[in-house]
Parts: sequence; C-alpha cells; structure tokens
Amino acid sequence: MTLLRAFDLTLSFGSRTLFSDLELVIEEGERVGLVGVNGCGKSTLMKVLTGAVKPDTGTMQVQRGMRVSHLAQEPEFPAGATPSSELTVAQQPLRDALDEYAKLSASLETNADERVLEHLSKLVETIEHLGGWDTAHESRKLLDRLGVDPATWDQPIELLSGGQRTRVAIARALLTHADLLMFDEPTNHLDAETVEWLEDELDSRDSALLLVTHDRYFLDGLVDRIIEVEPHVSDSQPGGLVSYPGNYEAYLEQKFVKLEEQKTGEHKRQQWIAQEVAWLRRGPKARRTKSKARIERARKLLSEKGFQRPKVPELQLAAAPRLSQTVIEATHVSKSFGENTILDDVSVILQPGERLALMGKNGAGKTTLIRTLLGELPPDAGTIRRGPKTRVVHYDQLRTALDDEKTVFEAAWDDDWVTLGEKKMRLAEYLDDLLFPVPMQRMKVKGLSGGERNRLLLARLFLEGANVLVLDEPTNDLDLVTLNVLERLLVQFSGAVLLVTHDRYFLDKVATALLVFEGEGKVVRYEGNYDLYRRLTAKKGAVVTGGMVAAPSSKR
Repeated sequence: MTLLRAFDLTLSFGSRTLFSDLELVIEEGERVGLVGVNGCGKSTLMKVLTGAVKPDTGTMQVQRGMRVSHLAQEPEFPAGATPSSELTVAQQPLRDALDEYAKLSASLETNADERVLEHLSKLVETIEHLGGWDTAHESRKLLDRLGVDPATWDQPIELLSGGQRTRVAIARALLTHADLLMFDEPTNHLDAETVEWLEDELDSRDSALLLVTHDRYFLDGLVDRIIEVEPHVSDSQPGGLVSYPGNYEAYLEQKFVKLEEQKTGEHKRQQWIAQEVAWLRRGPKARRTKSKARIERARKLLSEKGFQRPKVPELQLAAAPRLSQTVIEATHVSKSFGENTILDDVSVILQPGERLALMGKNGAGKTTLIRTLLGELPPDAGTIRRGPKTRVVHYDQLRTALDDEKTVFEAAWDDDWVTLGEKKMRLAEYLDDLLFPVPMQRMKVKGLSGGERNRLLLARLFLEGANVLVLDEPTNDLDLVTLNVLERLLVQFSGAVLLVTHDRYFLDKVATALLVFEGEGKVVRYEGNYDLYRRLTAKKGAVVTGGMVAAPSSKR
C-alpha cells in the first residue's frame, strides 16, 4: 500500500532553487534513507512532506487516515511544555481509544448489539497498535531507556539541554506509533549505547521510516532503500532524486558502478565530439555536401556539458609546528561539582601522532576532561602538563566560534588570503573548494544548514595552524561525503587528535585508542578502534547491556 506520493515538487528561496520537479513514493513498512550533500534540501524536503513548508509547485497524495510523526533536527515544543505533558499529548489517540472502549464496555450491560461488539473488537486492535493498555508504563519506559532524568519529567523543556530535548522528542515520536516516521538526524546528542538501542527499537517496529542520518552503521542496519538528493545546479542540471535498493553498503556499491559507467560514457562522448570537431574543420566545401542535421548535432554536442564527477569539499590543514615528545599529560586528576564526582584519579597521556577518542554516556564527563586538559577548568587534584610546542585548536559542539550575523566570507577567516602549507590562495577560492560558491559566500551564517555551518567552522579552525586538534562532536550534521573527507584528513594528520564522537563508524576509521568513561569518575584506556574494543571486552567476559559493552574496571 502506498502511504505517500509526491510529484513535480519545486521549491526556491529567492534566486536559489533548492529542488525542481522531484518525485517520491513511500510504501507501507518501507525504510528509506535520504542522503545528499549538506544544503541539498534533505531537511526541507521532509518539512514539505509533512506540510510544514509549502512547495512552489507540486502535488502531495497521502493514504487516508495515515499518521505521520516528524522528528526535526531542532525539535520544537509549546511554551511551558514538560516531558510528561508532551508524552501525554503524543498518546492522545491511544487515550481516546481507551476512553471509548471503557464507555462501550459499560454500555454492554444494556446494549449487547453486534455492531457494538464489532466496534469493540476494532478498538482492541487500535489500542494494541497504538502501544497497549498501560499508557503511563510505556512513557516511563521510553524516557528511562532514552536516559531522560526522572527529576526533569515535570520541568519545563526549555530548561533542558539540547541532548535531553532531543531524547524527549524521540520518545514523543515513538509514542505516536505513526504509520510513517520521519527522523532527521536522530542520533545527534545520543551516546553509542542509546544509538544502538534506538536502532533496535526502530527495527522492531512496523512503521515506515524516512531517515536522514550521518551515522553510517545506523543507516546500514535500518534501511532497505536509499534515495540520494542530487542538488539543483542549473536548468540544464536540475538535480533530482535517485533511488538505490538496499542498505548503505549496497548503495556504495551501486554508486561506484554508476560513476564508472558515467566515466566510460563520457570518454565515448569525448571521442565522438573530437570526430565531429575534426569534420567541422574540414572547410565550407565539405560542409555544403553534408547534412544540416549533422552540423546541428555537432554544435549541440560542443555546447553540452559532459559528465563531471561530483565535487567534494577540499578540507585542508594549515602548516603547524612539529610537536615535542610531550603533548598533553594529566596525572592523577580528579574533578567534582558538589557531591558529583566527574573525574576520579584519572591519568591521560596524549602522544604525537595519536588519535585518542573519548567515549561514554552523555554527562559522564568527556567535555569536563577536555576542558580540564586545555586549562579551561582547574582540577581539584592532580597535575596537567602541556608540551612547549603544543598548539591547540578546539572545536566545541555548540559551534560558538561562528557569528550568525556575519557573512560566510567574513566568518571564514580574518584576511582575504589563506596559507595552506607553502601554498597561498584567495579566501574566495578556498571557500569555493569547500562547496561555498561566491553567491553563498555573501549569505549570512544564520542562513546555512547545520551541516554547512559545521563545515565552515571546521574550515576556519583548520587554518589556525594547530598541531593538536580537539574535536567535540565534529560529525553532527555533516553529510556522508564530508565525513569521509574529514576521516581521511585526520588519519593523515601528523599532529595529535583528541576526539569526542558517538559515531561508531567514525571511531572505527579514525581512533587509535579509546578513553572509556565507565561511571563514578572512572576512565579506562583501550588501544585500537571501537570494533577492537568491543571484541576485546567481549573476550574478557564483559557484560553486554542494551547493546553496549561495559568494560571490566581497571586503571592504567
């Protein structure tokens, strides 16, 4: 059964066409991943499909009675809403069904009509489909499993952190038991354990799913079709949606084959063009004896743009001084806030060439340790030592280094020229290489998508000439192509990296060692990437809980 059908969708913002003549069909129970470069319109397309944004042209058809739940990148809540009140509203259809069932059941004493019994039977099916009979139990279970502190359940949502708000919004979406779930970057702000739980939860449901995520393991494990949004470049290159059956791995394989076929086709086209050009240059006499149609065809071939491999953002690092043997060392560091112990006798050594990833639940103390290592927070006990040649640049997850009111050009750097190694280039050219063409460079930062803001901040920080990169959640909102570029850049980086991310795929490709926060201020170091950590701890007999391995307690 077709749940949603959209065709001829076109949307522009001023002179910028986001997409043109798009067509999309989602079937019952289908799980679709939506991918594409940052700024191509993935989030906006979701808003169009939910009716939150009206397209310039196009038609939408939805299955009668279909329930849709949309999880936005930045969830919105009514003023004064609390986690409890939002989940109550999300469950309103279930509560209505329960109330109606109670009334009809009471009426059976005086009216046992077959139509009433039939309606009761349908209500039972509806109630089971909407989550069952105990509404309060399911709400509590979801909030607890998502890590929303019970003490905050009746607090105004505006007082909660961004991560806690996302978790409440996920619980709200799941409680609707919608026929179609539209999730836009649901793994942002979630720790690895919660991401794995959410993956299992979505996999167990019958709902259709339209998913935007940068988490490639999440994408690979959930979807059975991937749709790539190819951006609108011009009227001759209008972009569109390209569908690939299968999961993320299958998409990569099909994408590679498609690019190779396009390259082969372009090579043949170029040969054809060369032959036609040679023919045209034979002179007027030869042309008079040839067909007019062939001349027109040759001119058309010359004017057409051939296949061009999709551009990727060229993130680059400015030259940095060589590190001394001592980079950053923490010895027997402890840190508490009131009675809450965050770090308990923690020792860390960051060495040249090392990429050390911090991993643990939200609130475990990862950001606190980073701020302590950087000297932004004094330790309660222990010592911090930084090498004389250590030069740090810090990417924080709030992206505070960007001014929303500046243009992209103004925010990118403080000079019209940038230096990358021995190469000096104009800032405008550097930004163009990062997929910020000149018209976009005049835009204000506040008009960029989340991924575009992220890419701009990384590009600015990488110009600082640092030999130690401290990256706190750099993967949030980045498209898959930019993630791949960033991974390669970090692997080739000759300095040292301190990294906080819950992206398991990213950890597997980049990390050389992990610092695992095990709770109560304990931090344990494991050599290797995330996959090796999982296998090592499982081999040692660690207990697997909710998909996350709890490593045996030890110190180094």
